[in-house]
Amino acid sequence: MFAPLHALLFSGLIAAATVAQQPEPIEVPWNDALPPGTEAHVARALDESSRHGEWVDIALADGGKLDAFVIYPERADKAGVVLVIHDIRGMSDWARAVGDQLAQDGFVAIVPDFLSGKGPDGGGTASLGQNARRAIRDLSDEEVAARLDAARTYGQKIPASNGKTAVLGFCWGGSQSFGYALAQPQLDAAVVYYGSVPGATADTAPGERIAKIGAPVLGLYGGNDARIGATLPATIRAMLDHGKPYEFHSFEGAGHGFVGRQDGAGGANLTAVQHAWPLTLGFLRRHLGQS
Repeated sequence: MFAPLHALLFSGLIAAATVAQQPEPIEVPWNDALPPGTEAHVARALDESSRHGEWVDIALADGGKLDAFVIYPERADKAGVVLVIHDIRGMSDWARAVGDQLAQDGFVAIVPDFLSGKGPDGGGTASLGQNARRAIRDLSDEEVAARLDAARTYGQKIPASNGKTAVLGFCWGGSQSFGYALAQPQLDAAVVYYGSVPGATADTAPGERIAKIGAPVLGLYGGNDARIGATLPATIRAMLDHGKPYEFHSFEGAGHGFVGRQDGAGGANLTAVQHAWPLTLGFLRRHLGQS
């Protein structure tokens, strides 16, 4: 769905005008049909899951290992694979719980720790502690793409896989999801939660790279996320100019990180997730060839 440019610009102006107003957190009811949006719901989702999840070591081309959590759906036929890209905090129980939700919804989910081997003694996110954010900023686009390529290859070889792969990322991971669509022409779909095209500004987007995109992209944004929202008009123009399938939605009143913070923005974050997740599932099912 292509929203009018002026509507996106208007929502950004509203966000700037109301940023000082911070409504009280709301009580988020448990909803097994949505990714968990509070810490308590994360713990419950993982504790109560009936699906099989396992840690695996995925071989990297440079000889290293990518630590990843794989969750399988409970279905008789083969399923598409979704690579979940965590946010700037690194690997977390929340990221694994999102993977579990995708498995509940019928997909094989692979959740890599993109900081694998970057910590002390070759550790990952857990070994870095407060330094995880800095370590993530040091990852190059090429390194992230190489790790996603390894996870994609691993997923294609899983007997339960139907051979199709999508990426889905949040925040830093949302930008990397868009970036992987630029880097991997064989990707089947990309879902971007509040992330920007790498290299995009308020005035320009990397058209020469966007021209190489082979996968349809779904973008899901908070209306009160001015930092990311400012890059959308240029991105939309570049995607349209190059004829790339780009479905995007901006949710009024929702802030950055609305999926993991469903108690925020006076209920607008929760409302955004209630609309965004069904859109995500429909998009993935269409492009990964499953019901």
